[in-house]
Formats: sequence, structure tokens, C-alpha cells
Amino acid sequence: MAGTVLSINTSHRKGGRKTPVASGIAHVTVQSGFDGDGHAGFEHRQVSLLAWESILRAQSMGLDVKEGDFAENITTTGIDLLSLPLGTKLRIGDVRLQLSQIGKVCHRKCAIYYQAGDCIFPREGVFFVVLDSGDIRVGDSIEIDSLGSGAYEIE
Repeated sequence: MAGTVLSINTSHRKGGRKTPVASGIAHVTVQSGFDGDGHAGFEHRQVSLLAWESILRAQSMGLDVKEGDFAENITTTGIDLLSLPLGTKLRIGDVRLQLSQIGKVCHRKCAIYYQAGDCIFPREGVFFVVLDSGDIRVGDSIEIDSLGSGAYEIE
């Protein structure tokens, strides 16, 4: 099961929509995330992914949303992110990512909820840590390097 990078999205601040990177290429730094992105850091939610298919479902419910609107760093297509167990390692170009969290708990309605009318990310978004630095490009293949055990363990 392989997927494709449909969009790379970043923002300078946390808490809102991200904008697709105009060049279609962005650098990811090990144990940090996308260079210049407000969500980059040394926690377990360094890079976020959301399937384009999830965004299409939100559009079918009448939401005016597109890539980056749910604050995902990478919009994917063709890969069932929610079927991957924790600990799964993906390869995108030279970059390796490890699945560290599926969904998230929202304790309050975020800015995205108010801007978009709903936030699907808590239900359908996934988070990764960066194992290897490198560039990610729109159109890159997303390959499963190894399936996880269902638990996130730091490599």
C-alpha cells in the first residue's frame, strides 16, 4: 500500500490553517519537523498527515476546505493512514517518519473548527516523529518501511 504526497503545508504559528508550500518542496529536520513550521519541535507530534480523501468527505458535507485547512503538514492520497498501527515507519524520499499518535483530543473547539465549521483532524489526522532529515516534494511516493507493533517506541 503506497500513497502520494498531494500537498506540503506549513505555517509560522500554531493554531490555524496551514498554507501549501508554493515551491512544492520543503526540508524536514530529524527530531524537529518542517523547517520554519510553527509545529516543529522536539515532541512526538513533529509532522502531521491527513488524507485528501478525508478532506473530500468534509467537502461533501458542505465545508469549504482544501489542503492545509486542518493544519496538516502533508496532505496524502492513496494511503489509508488510519489503518497503520502506532510505530509504523514510512519513507517519503530520503525522509523516514515514525507514527507516534493517531488523532488527538481537543479539549475545546479550536480556531480551525470556527474557521472551517468542523475539525476532522482529531478523528482522522496522524502524527509522526522525524527519524531522518531530508527534503519532501509534492508527488513523492509514501512507502511503508515497516509496520509498527501498535505501540510507539522511540527509535
